[in-house]
Amino acid sequence: MTRLSCRRFRSNKLRLLLSLLAYNLGNLWRRLALPRKIGHWSLTSSQQRLVKTGGRLIKHARYYWLQLAEGHLTGQRFASMARQIAALPVAAG
Repeated sequence: MTRLSCRRFRSNKLRLLLSLLAYNLGNLWRRLALPRKIGHWSLTSSQQRLVKTGGRLIKHARYYWLQLAEGHLTGQRFASMARQIAALPVAAG
């Protein structure tokens, strides 16, 4: 928030508003969609562990192996998140 990348006030204002929107959406996602086991993670660690997963594709003989980082999103965690998102109430309208 303290680093302004543009020279014009209007551009910096827009950047600040977009950052605020992104933070609020991320926090809402963290509170409503993450399972209890990982719901206490900070927004930064959630982003790094779930969204920015590192990996390496290794070819060995006829097979390809995908090695994911330690904090990758497992099938169980993804299913738990999908169930919680599906359980959210939908506004009529």
